[in-house]
Amino acid sequence: MPEWQTLFSALREHDIKVSDRDMPRPVGGGDISAAWRVKTEDNAIFLKTGPASSYDMFLAEAEGLRELAKANAVRVPEVRGCVQSAGESLLALEWIDFDLPGPDTERMLGQELAKQHRYCNDRFGWRQDNTIGSTPQRNLWNDDWIEFFTEDRLGFQLLLAAENGFTGELQQEGDRLLSNIGQFFSGYWPEASLLHGDLWGGNRASSDGEPVIFDPAVYYGDRESDIAMTKLFGGFSAEFYSAYEESWPLAAGSERRILLYQLYHVLNHLNLFGQSYLGRALGLIKSLV
Repeated sequence: MPEWQTLFSALREHDIKVSDRDMPRPVGGGDISAAWRVKTEDNAIFLKTGPASSYDMFLAEAEGLRELAKANAVRVPEVRGCVQSAGESLLALEWIDFDLPGPDTERMLGQELAKQHRYCNDRFGWRQDNTIGSTPQRNLWNDDWIEFFTEDRLGFQLLLAAENGFTGELQQEGDRLLSNIGQFFSGYWPEASLLHGDLWGGNRASSDGEPVIFDPAVYYGDRESDIAMTKLFGGFSAEFYSAYEESWPLAAGSERRILLYQLYHVLNHLNLFGQSYLGRALGLIKSLV
């Protein structure tokens, strides 16, 4: 349990006026960090807490949310502060009450995500590394998307898999795929779009009919990467996809590239959660090869 009085003092240094009268209430916040609703003098904040080692991860998440806010597209929680105190770290965000999304919310999300993806950079990557789940995510700037995705996405995950004991066929087939990855990009050169980076159904919600996204793994890359993640575990409606396509249609060959981009996340799940994802990773690599 966090040392709340110490953390409250740290929050007040960031002009967050927390209330001493009410103890924080635990809320669902994922598998990596503890999450809390903390009352303030005027409303409440959403608080993530973790050990001191979580500080860099929280800082990167805060910077990612600020980057997404620059696009003035899909709503993201406002960052209130990121603090390290008494051997603990915390990230304070705007508290948002969620409700169930309807068809109009889904359409709005598709339109606003396309707008976010039109916020572009001259290069692929980002100014800092961050995490995908709890896995380090390298974001070294690169002018070449194929090189960036090969080395800092699939190649990095395959290296982690080998370190985790997943060698043999996975590495052999993975190397075959990496050596032929250019075939997926014949006649296609993506723009460096601002990506959420981990856009599965658990990282989106609705508030008063307005879509909200959170828990990002931000970088600049091929917009199809975000679409790939929305399709990996489900949770997005036909209205979402049709609205996105109307706003900015995907290029020819996107179906195959989406499978390629999904492989990054399947390999990450293999590295995070183990053997149960090995068959899915191998099957996906073989279908791509």
